[in-house]
Amino acid sequence: MANEGAPVSTEHEYRPVYQTSLVDPAEFWAAAAEHVEWEVPPGKIVEPAHRPVAEWFPDATMNTSVNALDRHIAAGRGDLPALIHVSSMAKPGELVTGTLTFSELLDRVARFAGAMTGLGVRAGDRVVIYLPMIPEAVVAMLACARIGAVHSVVFGGFAAPELAARISDAEPVLILTASGGLEPSRNIDYLPIVQQALELAGSKATVIVKQRPQWGPARDFAESGGRWLDWAETVRDAPAADPVPVAASDPLYVLYTSGTTGKPKGVVRDNGGHAVALTWSMRNIYDVGPGQVMWAASDVGWVVGHSYIVYAPLLVGATTLMYEGKPVGTPDAGVFWRIVQEQKVRVLFTAPTALRAIRRADPDAALAHRADLSGLRALFCAGERLDPATYEWAADVLLAEHPECPVVDHWWQTETGWPICANPLGLQQLPIKPGSASVPVPGFRIRVLDAEGNPVAAGTEGNIVIGLPLPPGTLTGLWNDDERFDRSYTAAFPGHYLTGDSGYFDEDGYLFVLGRSDDVINMAGHRLSAGSIEAAVAGHAAVAECAVVGVPDELKGHRPLAYVVLKAGVEVAPEELKAELIARVREQIGAIAALHDVVVVTALPKTRSGKILRRTIRQITAGAEVEMPATIEDPAVLTAFEDRVRLTRPTGA
Repeated sequence: MANEGAPVSTEHEYRPVYQTSLVDPAEFWAAAAEHVEWEVPPGKIVEPAHRPVAEWFPDATMNTSVNALDRHIAAGRGDLPALIHVSSMAKPGELVTGTLTFSELLDRVARFAGAMTGLGVRAGDRVVIYLPMIPEAVVAMLACARIGAVHSVVFGGFAAPELAARISDAEPVLILTASGGLEPSRNIDYLPIVQQALELAGSKATVIVKQRPQWGPARDFAESGGRWLDWAETVRDAPAADPVPVAASDPLYVLYTSGTTGKPKGVVRDNGGHAVALTWSMRNIYDVGPGQVMWAASDVGWVVGHSYIVYAPLLVGATTLMYEGKPVGTPDAGVFWRIVQEQKVRVLFTAPTALRAIRRADPDAALAHRADLSGLRALFCAGERLDPATYEWAADVLLAEHPECPVVDHWWQTETGWPICANPLGLQQLPIKPGSASVPVPGFRIRVLDAEGNPVAAGTEGNIVIGLPLPPGTLTGLWNDDERFDRSYTAAFPGHYLTGDSGYFDEDGYLFVLGRSDDVINMAGHRLSAGSIEAAVAGHAAVAECAVVGVPDELKGHRPLAYVVLKAGVEVAPEELKAELIARVREQIGAIAALHDVVVVTALPKTRSGKILRRTIRQITAGAEVEMPATIEDPAVLTAFEDRVRLTRPTGA
């Protein structure tokens, strides 16, 4: 298997670094902070007594925009590319590419920051950004950082009620949007959504609109009473804004977690700890530095987009790639590899779901083999567990000609903002273990506990928690809701942050994250991880992807049910497939894991970030009425899935 020949760890690089980060975190992060440019350098590194979480660099001041742009220009790198924008949607069938150098990006950021200042936006004010994957989204975020405004990016295309909930909570003075977003099957008009959201929230915020050519003639906002403004007109005569120094502990942004019910949960990220942690991660985890290209194939509306499209690459002077399109169908399953070749991408970071979609459309990776991927240093995955079957396809088929390029699963959350577990390629490339997110990242003291808070033995599944204090770059609280922070993260296991995920450590200290804690199936008194059953099912040669849920059983309490999507062009008799999958699960997990049934579906409902909507699938399986999730990628897939489930409703469900 590819990557098994990676250098065997002698533990003289990663281990001492990790231990130092736990034994003396102040010394460790003081050294890391030397790679950030400060207006007032930190005299104190951490205030552990601060609530709700420890405060990092409490007496320092800085500006994130300066660290991302100005300092690289001062170092003579102004003519190097900072942002590459690739769209497969602007002209279907073509890749439209544009590049901004550090000097050009700074000019746009400073002038847009000046335009916002001219509208009265000041440090501490909130600005909601509701934009598609266009350069203006990066400009807007960095412009907010430049003047100390707190941005809150909402995924473009979210329905009006979801946008309204975030507007109501953040109380922005300004909203930045565009004519709309481009999708393979349709264009999404943003302006009616924004209008309705403002009405629902009762907000009087000013709106600036980037007019896109796909929407025809530019819209005239002259009769709007000054509340709706054109982006180009607003920026045209704006002076460049100087950076505003802010406290390191001041908020940089608020990002609302997706899929919330009721009041949204706004994760707050600070300026100083964020810059230090992301700068450290680029060098030590991803092994990317100045002049090298990193592509995080995500969206700026998600935490991956915040951290590794916008901020982290620019903080170290690397080039970031921003992509508007899909991994398949725009135009085909080879678009990722064409971009990697043409833009000389060093590190690609994508979701396992994207790889599964590509594998389903191009199982032999023929399109990938037409591209030159020799410059690819690593393929990172996150967002969902990288199941062994997908890992093996990526390593042994997709990258068969490039065994020196590891496929790295790593694990993190919106709340942490950067990886909790990873293979630290910039420190020491450790051996790959399929199914594992590798080892704890320096700064994160990870434990696996049982329900009573006791550590469990290696190989035993439990609740994954992180010892406090959390390292820099993690959340500093929830927006205006400290009580909810405690209830959500620290009340269950005092002294620890509750990740909400379950998993186990193996004897070598590798962490296996099996899924959310509520994805555990209780069967005859045994706790079975849906993730481990999915791994067994996904390893079948006919299966492209799957989701496993528990269904009620009078005798055993619950039994697992697998929904599977077959690979393109594969035909197999349902009963034959069911028998083979039941045998695989028994063989790989044990006789206790008796698969109840197998249902073949055309597609699984997913969020726009590629995560399978498992909770929604459980609700549909149970026969409950479900509302259309705000984060869903394609409502038609959910409708088709519901229809299929009704026809095959399992006994007892």
